[in-house]
Amino acid sequence: MDLFETINAAIKSAMLARETVRLQALRGIKKEFLEAKTAPGSDGTLSDETATKILVKMAKQRRESAKIYQEQNRPELAETELAEMAVIEEYLPKALTDEELTAELEKIIAQVGATGPQDMGKVMGTATKALAGRADGRAISAKVKELLQK
Repeated sequence: MDLFETINAAIKSAMLARETVRLQALRGIKKEFLEAKTAPGSDGTLSDETATKILVKMAKQRRESAKIYQEQNRPELAETELAEMAVIEEYLPKALTDEELTAELEKIIAQVGATGPQDMGKVMGTATKALAGRADGRAISAKVKELLQK
């Protein structure tokens, strides 16, 4: 079962359980998936890789919105955003720990043949594709910079 079908099944179970926040988040995910499937230039299908990119983007949006709401002293709105983010993150691949991220990046650095900070662009291009959905771009960038300084 691909991610799109999994979301459809989850929507049905959320409706039956009357979980409003979960249902709202799942419907938002389905909307984004449908837009991607019907976008101009799309072949009408949605790969799990594309779906994961969409989920990463949605989770990041929720995180940033919650931060803004907290800064503006609107905790009730921040709670809703964080609850939706938690639902979205259920469908993302498991995030890498700091040690796992370091190990993966060391492999990529060796594979690309990077020797110093001047090769950061080469490493980042490969790393962001390889670690999509499993690590945040900022975390990847900071760790690559740290490893290339050695």
